[in-house]
Amino acid sequence: MITIVTVCGNGIGSSLMCSLKVKEICDENGIVASVESSDFNSAKGRGVDLIVTVDELAKQFDSSQRVAVIRSYINKKKIKEDVLDIIKEIAAK
Repeated sequence: MITIVTVCGNGIGSSLMCSLKVKEICDENGIVASVESSDFNSAKGRGVDLIVTVDELAKQFDSSQRVAVIRSYINKKKIKEDVLDIIKEIAAK
């Protein structure tokens, strides 16, 4: 199982919506994943397989953390385009 955290500034609205979309994408592609939402500060120190967030926040994560940049927190099609290949790569390891 891979662990994914979706991140927005406060970890309440946008990242929660995104986590639901990412979980759906994983399920639809047969990828077993634990997906949860988080605020930026909490996510910075987490040991997860992938962080999913927008470009403004992605730039602030440590280079040791794998980050996928998304264009939208709620548009499932765009999220899928932005993260599915990365998730598949991680799941294959």
